[in-house]
Amino acid sequence: MAPLLTPDAHAQAMSSMPRVLVDEAHQQAYSIDIEIAATMNPVAPADNSYAAAAAALRHRGFNVTARREGLITAQVLATADVFVLVHPSESVWEKTTGIGSPRLNADELSAIGEWVRAGGGLVVIAEHEQDKYGNNLNELLAQFGVTVVHTTVVDPISNHNGVAAWAKPQVTTPGEGITAGVHHTVVYRAGTLAFGADVNHRVILQSSPTAEPAGAPLAAVVNAGEGRVVVFADSDLFSDDSISDGDHARLFTNVIAWAAGSDAARSEASAAPARILPPAWHDLKSVVTELREKQNADGSLDTDIHDATAVTALVEQMIASIEQLAPLFPHDAAYLTELVVDLRRWVDSGFAVPDFLSSLMLFHPEENRRDGVEHLVVFPMYTQNGNLARVFEAVWIGTCWPDWIRQIEENGYANAAFAPITFIDFTAGYDTHSAVLFPETVATSSTPKFTWGGIFCDREAARFRKVTLQAAEILKLDLPADAELLLRDQRLAQETYVLWDLVHDRTHSRGDLPFDPFMIKQRMPYWLYALEELRCDLNTFVEMTAFEREGIPHATMVKYAILFDRLFRFPITGDRKRNYDGLGGQIIFAHLHRAEVVRWTNNTLLIDWDRLDACVGELAQRVNELYRE
Repeated sequence: MAPLLTPDAHAQAMSSMPRVLVDEAHQQAYSIDIEIAATMNPVAPADNSYAAAAAALRHRGFNVTARREGLITAQVLATADVFVLVHPSESVWEKTTGIGSPRLNADELSAIGEWVRAGGGLVVIAEHEQDKYGNNLNELLAQFGVTVVHTTVVDPISNHNGVAAWAKPQVTTPGEGITAGVHHTVVYRAGTLAFGADVNHRVILQSSPTAEPAGAPLAAVVNAGEGRVVVFADSDLFSDDSISDGDHARLFTNVIAWAAGSDAARSEASAAPARILPPAWHDLKSVVTELREKQNADGSLDTDIHDATAVTALVEQMIASIEQLAPLFPHDAAYLTELVVDLRRWVDSGFAVPDFLSSLMLFHPEENRRDGVEHLVVFPMYTQNGNLARVFEAVWIGTCWPDWIRQIEENGYANAAFAPITFIDFTAGYDTHSAVLFPETVATSSTPKFTWGGIFCDREAARFRKVTLQAAEILKLDLPADAELLLRDQRLAQETYVLWDLVHDRTHSRGDLPFDPFMIKQRMPYWLYALEELRCDLNTFVEMTAFEREGIPHATMVKYAILFDRLFRFPITGDRKRNYDGLGGQIIFAHLHRAEVVRWTNNTLLIDWDRLDACVGELAQRVNELYRE
């Protein structure tokens, strides 16, 4: 089976993910290039290679590059979200890259410190007997209150293959948070860590009670200013010959994701540049706001109350603004031309119940699914989960359709009616909970044939991030590092929602279908539609497992989004009555809780991430069987 994405499209999908820069210009004892490692150690290149670790990161979507020349400067660090320093050493002790000095100079130390405190993520992987290698990692780490202690942990009881120096440490919170999916590790001659009195740190690996020294920190994470620091006192556990031992690969990807997940770093990564819209738009928005306040709920306007001449002048101002803006939207020329006709037809009707079917039939955002394409949308319409009156709204929207999404849609996930859109600006009807733009919301003389549906992925993503972060804090849920990364990054969350909606929406017409063939359009009875929406989400969740195997980074994020939206946002937010999405969320919670995948104990929510996929898959199977039987 051909891959879903071409290499270029896969690279584009990865562009939303963090950039990881690995330093190899300070006589490191490892390289992420196996060929370079082979020149360092021809007999056993795996001993000096982090190629498998880099591959694990790339499979999860991270952009990993190596830096093999020059000094570390602010400009160098600006190209990365995470900077990785692995075991610099004098060549008398280790086979090294042979590039540069193992010691960072004063300017490099300062640049790294300032970058971290401003929001950067630093990963330092040191060694046992740290002082002998001729590097000054401890001078770097002193800025963050951490010291790698010159020692070697031995454990005669809890060790690997009977070697006391190959100790098996304890994972302090196995399976949770930064160690989600991590239960077993081995260190191969590790040092220990020490911390200053006021250092905001968390130990993630510690030596066992039978070790010497016992209960000593071997790996930890530190919050430093706006940034994050990860420190390990052993480098062998992530080398090619050891990364498959225990849960080392998962631990490595977890700590990189955590280091990349600071608020400052992700806010900067996903921030959109400021946009200045033309005066004609502000004129249009102003006049629409004035006009909609005069309309009745059905869109008509009472000329016994409002002066017809003044209202006609408002409509002409609308038309003038639309015509000024029209050249910015050449792909919508037919629609915008007919929109003017419909507006004047409404004036000629004496401001009766509006009928904008003619212009609506010429508006086709699904035919212009190119990333960044924009549309001017003006209709008398209600906004779903927002303003129920069919009054005028003006919305300037963009299209979120990166090439990697297009390729997925073309390679087996066809959804021709799907139009993922974003807000650029809008009138009051969209200053609500509404996150959709559907043709059936427009005031028309007859119901139009459904040919497209617009989903505002930016609003969906923003609400999801806000609610989930707050829910996790209230419920004391220790989020996996990559889930936290998703919740800190608006761009990543938006693209995640596009992929989710693409696969979810097509599922409505795939497989054994609902009991009532008219139910989807009516969304009634609400409990039955809850089951249908749940079916589509569960099958999307299962489908993402195949996407994960292809290394599509958003696949794991879609699974988090489905889980958290169903558990948190849908049941408790918004003002919908008979909330079918919330009911579906309660079904997921009940199923996971009964299987003890989700536990709500002592006001703390715990999730067994290792069993989650299988349990959700079981529920999907049961719902699909219910549809058939």
